[in-house]
This record gives sequence, C-alpha cells and structure tokens, in this order.
Amino acid sequence: MPEKTTDPADLRGDCAQCFGLCCVALPFARSADFAVNKPAGTPCSNLRDDHRCGIHARLRQQGFTGCTVYDCFGAGQKVSQVTFGGRDWRGGPKEQARRMFDVFPVVRQLHELLWYLTEALGLPAAAPVHPELRKALEHTERLTRQGPEELAALDVAAHRQEVNVLLLRTSELVRAGATGQGKGKGKGKGKAKGKDRRGADLIGARLRGADLRGASLRGAYLIAADLTGADLRDADLIGADLRDADLTDADLTGAFFLTQPQVNAARGGSGTRLPASVTRPAHWTAAR
Repeated sequence: MPEKTTDPADLRGDCAQCFGLCCVALPFARSADFAVNKPAGTPCSNLRDDHRCGIHARLRQQGFTGCTVYDCFGAGQKVSQVTFGGRDWRGGPKEQARRMFDVFPVVRQLHELLWYLTEALGLPAAAPVHPELRKALEHTERLTRQGPEELAALDVAAHRQEVNVLLLRTSELVRAGATGQGKGKGKGKGKAKGKDRRGADLIGARLRGADLRGASLRGAYLIAADLTGADLRDADLIGADLRDADLTDADLTGAFFLTQPQVNAARGGSGTRLPASVTRPAHWTAAR
C-alpha cells in the first residue's frame, strides 16, 4: 500500500483563500528584492481592498522580485480559513489582527516542514525511517491546527530540530543510493560528488558541468553560482541559497528537499531538468 501523505496541493499558497497575510505580516527592506521598506504588520501599499496585489503582473518590473520568489507553503489559507475561521484581519479588533500576523510565520514554518516530510515519505530509499517520518508528519499537522494562543507560544525552532534529525537520516539513505555516475562535463568533474558540502560558501562559484550527484548541499550558499550543465541528481538541497544561481541545462532529476521558492530565486531555462515536485518558473528564459 502507498504511504499516506499530506496532499501537496494543501502545501502551496492559495491566495484566493488568504487575506493577503504575506503582504501585511512580513517586513521587507529596500534592496534588490524590494523597491521600498515595509515594517511587519503594515499592509504593502500595493495591496488592494480585495487582498489582491495591484501590480501582480508587473512585480519584477516594479522592483518587487522578492514577492515573485516567495511561497507560504499553504500557511496563508490555513491561518485565514482554519486558525481564524475565515475572520478577516481588516474588520476585526486590532488584537486579533496582531495575533494573526504573529501566528502566520509560525504556521509557515510548520507547513514547510510538512512539505519536507511529505516528500521524504515518497522516497523509497527512506523506507527504514518512514514510520518515524509518518509520526512526525501527523504531529506537525496537529500542531498547525492548534488555536492562535497555542501557536503563538509554540517553540517552533525546537520542533524543527526534532524533525531535522529525521530529514538528515533521510538524506543519508537517499544519497547512499546514488550511483555516482556523473555526466563528466567541465572542470568540476568529480570534485564534489557525494560529498558533504553543508553550509559551504559557494557564492559565485564556477561549477559549470560539475558532478554534484549525491552531494549534500544543505544550507550551502550558492548565490550567483554558475551551475550551467551541472549534475545535481540525488543531491540534498534543503535550505540551499540559490538566489541568482544559473541552472541552465543543469540536471536536478531526483534532487530532493528542493522547494519552489528556491527554484523561483534561481535562473534557468527550458533545458533545466527539474524534479516533479516543483514547476518551471515563468520568468526563466528559454534555451537558445
């Protein structure tokens, strides 16, 4: 029998069921990602009365690239429709609005964990830890359905650490099954294959054609790295910073713990091979 997992559809943002929480609860600073400063709890000036973005189709052109790479993993609709029972922050008391904004980032972290746990349960190589993963998934789901007060008081960092132990074990099992048969293109051939590169500083690194199959790149800094044609099959990419990384013609087939926000933040094209768990961003350029 197949493993029972959380519906992936519930772990993707559904703006139609949300009260624009990411546009209000979260702060952002004027930078390459955002055109203006905005403190937490203050509505973005582009947020309309119907909780839709007034410049959604022009976010990148207007200097709000950060908005185009963000995903709440379904936390927005969970907080809006479940935690607060469909009560809009606009019409309720200020204390309710404040609590909603406090709870949203907590549920977002829990939903991100649900994403990883759901993916882990779908990895055959992780079968030895599937029972523990299933228990962690069920427990995390229960946490997301607590009341506002309980969620606000939750030590989400401690829970993440508990889940991370299982995700690390999952990574070891999956990467141990990698064959190590890289594509052998470019100077990077064989240099990082299967190695533990957790938290590595690879900002701007020249990894064109690199054989990174089965590597652990957990939390690695790959900002603006050249990964053109790199082999990232069976690589663990949890928490890797892929902002402006060039994934043109890279092979990420079988790469795991890769999220949509990470892919959205990178550059790529029609030749980039992605896992089925993520979709090709609309802003990626087509292969020449």
